[in-house]
Amino acid sequence: KPMDRLVCGDVGYGKTEVAIRAAFKAATDGKQVALLVPTTLLALQHFNTFKERIAQFPLEMRMLSRFVPKAEQNATVAGLKNGTVDIVIGTHRLLSKDIEFRNLGLLIVDEEHRFGVKHKEKLKRLMKNVDVLALTATPIPRTLYMSLSGLREISIIDTPPRNRHPIKTEILAFDEEVIQRAISEEIAREGQVFFVHNRIKSIHSMQAFLEKQMPGVKFCVAHGQMSERELEKVMLAFLDHQYDVLISTMIIESGLDMPNVNTIIINRADRFGLAQLYQLRGRVGRREQQAFAYFFVPRQLSLSEEASRRLQAMEEFEELGSGYRLAMRDLEIRGAGNVLGVEQHGHVAAVGFDLYCKMLKDAVEKVRGHEEPSIPDCRIESPYTYYIPDTYVGDADERMVIYKRMAKLSSLETLESIESELVDRFGPPPEPVRCLLDLAAVKVLAGLQGVAVMRFRLDRSARERARQAERLERALSGVGRIARAAGTGDPAGGGDSGTV
Repeated sequence: KPMDRLVCGDVGYGKTEVAIRAAFKAATDGKQVALLVPTTLLALQHFNTFKERIAQFPLEMRMLSRFVPKAEQNATVAGLKNGTVDIVIGTHRLLSKDIEFRNLGLLIVDEEHRFGVKHKEKLKRLMKNVDVLALTATPIPRTLYMSLSGLREISIIDTPPRNRHPIKTEILAFDEEVIQRAISEEIAREGQVFFVHNRIKSIHSMQAFLEKQMPGVKFCVAHGQMSERELEKVMLAFLDHQYDVLISTMIIESGLDMPNVNTIIINRADRFGLAQLYQLRGRVGRREQQAFAYFFVPRQLSLSEEASRRLQAMEEFEELGSGYRLAMRDLEIRGAGNVLGVEQHGHVAAVGFDLYCKMLKDAVEKVRGHEEPSIPDCRIESPYTYYIPDTYVGDADERMVIYKRMAKLSSLETLESIESELVDRFGPPPEPVRCLLDLAAVKVLAGLQGVAVMRFRLDRSARERARQAERLERALSGVGRIARAAGTGDPAGGGDSGTV
């Protein structure tokens, strides 16, 4: 069946390398390849990279974006239709109605989170029998959830390049002195700086303000409303180190690789989304140099709760490889969204998230033909203490994973494997964990027998309560052993199991 795979790798971790190799493999097998990117600058960068890498092979490569003259665009469109163009790299222009492929074999979507659901619906007409490779550092909640729930395949690139350092991140009130110091220190080590100001209307005023503060520094401006030739000229001059600071809008967000830029300053960081902030921060620190990111918010402004949580997450996840966990946090903050509709995020309040997840998982398994027979859930009400102490499993997230696995048990064999894993990783289980395992075994067996509720009750008097607690402990342990022996067919499992 055609591939539909999401490759989630941190910024600068080599997703482009995966794309180059996949495109080369498909093109040399006689198929056409389309690489869809969100911005003209990224299209130009990818085009140059691909061209350099496959120059020695007889493959025809073209670019489609507003940087390309109209006559050249028409020639490329004709080449795609008659099959003479092997690889095309383009922006949203690739989604136009006049684009037809003779033999499209692979569609690569770079910076997948930058494309809206409507764009992805347009892509579906290209994707019927085509392999699809989506690349992103921070998938949007909807895409991430589709991957986690099994509707798409997902691969994670988790190993950082050698000698890479985490980007030091600071969230500050707007401060001229900090800006001057950050720019001066970067220039002193012969580096360059990105200054992100996402308002075209006031971007030249910001340039004038910064030039007044730092008269010896060379500033330039780049934004999406500049003409193609002007924008290309500015970017090439900045790459050539003719300027020290590039003041720009969000156009630098996606995939740009400028190894000499190792400080980024973001004005009004509260106005950006979590993925946008992460992508912007990823424009620096792509080589061995230590990089710095400064997120500025206005002094007098009280931030909304969501904006505060986004910025806190950025400060919290500054170590290498945080993109995937940051996307998971975004999923927590915004919800998974409508998987089949056009909303990319939002809470599934009508059914409750857990029930929604269960329904979706059941539906996916049914389509795949892996449907498991459901076991009636037995509810156990007990005054007995059963839990995983933090002295046994120190990490809270790890304890939660074990609880979830035990809550979803459908067979005693699975429980046995969980118990073996616990002993192997954390040593012999203490009494509360032993009791938890026994109760889990009882719950599975009772569910198989169709028991809906099992209640344990203690007498009121303290003496009786103490006696019953001892009896209950013995009984639970015994019943747990019986349940597991019954599940595995072990005739020696009965022992001194008493009654419960």
